[in-house]
Amino acid sequence: MKEMEDRERLDQYLHAHQLEPIFGEALLPHLSLYGFEQGELICSQGATPHYLYVLVKGKIKIYNTSAEGKTLILSFKSPLELIGDIEYVRGIEYLNTVEAVSSVQMIGVHHHWLKKHGSDHAPLLQFLLDIITRKFCIKSNSLSFNLMYPVEVRLASYLLSASADESDTDGPIDAVSLTDAANLIGTSYRHLNRVIQQFCTEGLIERAKGELLVKDREGLRALASDHLYK
Repeated sequence: MKEMEDRERLDQYLHAHQLEPIFGEALLPHLSLYGFEQGELICSQGATPHYLYVLVKGKIKIYNTSAEGKTLILSFKSPLELIGDIEYVRGIEYLNTVEAVSSVQMIGVHHHWLKKHGSDHAPLLQFLLDIITRKFCIKSNSLSFNLMYPVEVRLASYLLSASADESDTDGPIDAVSLTDAANLIGTSYRHLNRVIQQFCTEGLIERAKGELLVKDREGLRALASDHLYK
């Protein structure tokens, strides 16, 4: 993580996402802009949170790790998204690990200032409520999606969600994570491999050196029909 001393860019993000009234005049001076590199952890499951983050650029993935060391990818997020909102409201440790899929920029505010200036600021409280309830709705839709759509549609959705797409550049997906993908989309690793081979034959993706590379994003998007793992 690197704090970016760029108030002009921070103000641009605040204006673009209409965040100034949400944080209010008292909190605005205490906001900072942070940058994370691809693959860098933003927060770790079980750690004590100190900041509320607002994702304003890039893509992140959220996953959970069991006591046995097994990981399960839960979702992928793009702007605008909050990290640490549930933990802040409930005063608990991080529920999941969050990792940057691409280069990421986030607005961060320390809990100290949130409690001092935001605990009775209605626009911020409404914003937190909207984001948290949206997350529950998305989770419900994802569960229905896994039950109602074939593996081909679910895999296309996963590939679009997992690959970095900034500047129209499709990033590779580490094949090691395909077991997690099978768990996320609700199928066996063997069946998943068969569908991957089908996608390779159709020219949608390419498999080489332990990675999957998206070759035809529009083809995958047509197959996924805008159903993405969010």
